[in-house]
Amino acid sequence: MAQDDSTSPMKPANTPVQRKASPGEFIRQVRAETSKVVWPSREETVRTAIFVGIMVLILSLFFLGVDSLFGTLVRWLLSLL
Repeated sequence: MAQDDSTSPMKPANTPVQRKASPGEFIRQVRAETSKVVWPSREETVRTAIFVGIMVLILSLFFLGVDSLFGTLVRWLLSLL
């Protein structure tokens, strides 16, 4: 049985064929798209960076404690042998 080309996974149905943009046109499209982006303010960026730093510190201390606890537990279990 022959496979129908309209249902081929390689070529979606009803998709217009786009021509390749020149490098200049590509740069213009990129600039147009980046102008639509809502960039965070300096205050938001600093606040987020501080929050990330605090969370990294808290989680690193938490995992240090968990690792130390498991290390002590394993050493104790191995000493029973």
